[in-house]
Amino acid sequence: MKVAVVGATGLVGTVMLKVLEERNFPLTELIPVASEKSVGKEITFKGKKFPIVSMDTAIGMRPDIALFSAGGNTSLEHAPRFKEAGTTVIDNSSAWRMDPAIKLIVPEVNAHELSIDNKIIANPNCSTIQMVVVLKPLHDKYKIKRVVVSTYQSVTGTGVKAVEQLMNERKGIFDGPKAYPYEIDLNVLPHIDVFMDNGYTKEEMKMVKETNKIMSDDTIKVTATTVRIPVMGGHSESVNIEFENDFDLAEVRSILEKSPGIIVVDDVANLKYPMPKDAHEKDEVFVGRIRRDESAPKALNLWIVADNLRKGAATNAVQIAEYLIRKELV
Repeated sequence: MKVAVVGATGLVGTVMLKVLEERNFPLTELIPVASEKSVGKEITFKGKKFPIVSMDTAIGMRPDIALFSAGGNTSLEHAPRFKEAGTTVIDNSSAWRMDPAIKLIVPEVNAHELSIDNKIIANPNCSTIQMVVVLKPLHDKYKIKRVVVSTYQSVTGTGVKAVEQLMNERKGIFDGPKAYPYEIDLNVLPHIDVFMDNGYTKEEMKMVKETNKIMSDDTIKVTATTVRIPVMGGHSESVNIEFENDFDLAEVRSILEKSPGIIVVDDVANLKYPMPKDAHEKDEVFVGRIRRDESAPKALNLWIVADNLRKGAATNAVQIAEYLIRKELV
């Protein structure tokens, strides 16, 4: 089992390597790939050194699986080349997500859609992943009509430059590298990705469209406001769900507790609820503040937290690869 990690030196690529190691992924050969300036440098995996190779070299080595986290343009250019070499590509960028010919996969939700013919598989947006993991079991039971979500997203979702900007501002340095148009420390930016003609950001519309695609249900209405906040460790979401059918709160908790990939932290009497610090370096999605919406019938409020670099990106991609191996689809 040869596995290439494309973008191995980036924020998500580094976490992908860590997750592969932690989960003891059954690879026989690791092929780290990065930009030309990194070729020849080495990364360490399971105590061994591996040289970083170029895209062309990696394609020539014909890996079984390529985990991509190198940006949309790189994916559009090179994922088809890996596919032609017989490699199954799991791509973390937004390049392929809304292509009707490409599967958009969260293993707990829709891995069953995959077949041996799916040679390019899209990994959804981080904020969408953690939300649909929670929505799916509730939709199966009560049928979701509408979702209103507001996100509180970690600077790590933007990348290394954003982390640098935050840490510099904490030290009083304001002329370093900037990922945002404004200061992020002691501030909140209701602006993730570019603004579109309808007044929403691209990130917000990703949550709408990706949710419908992953859940295979265009009748679910979704509206989102995505916000960047000066935290690390994970994204948080306030989610309001309106159902077709009424629900029992105890049953909702029971359903979530029994669902794969979810940890319920909901004990307000003892001030227990999910926070980004709790989710940091964890693979699960954490849910709390479970309560009925008293302003609307058949409506529920939830608070959802997950590590955006792990379940929101690297872990989800690795879990897709694990499923492919388990089902002998590679």
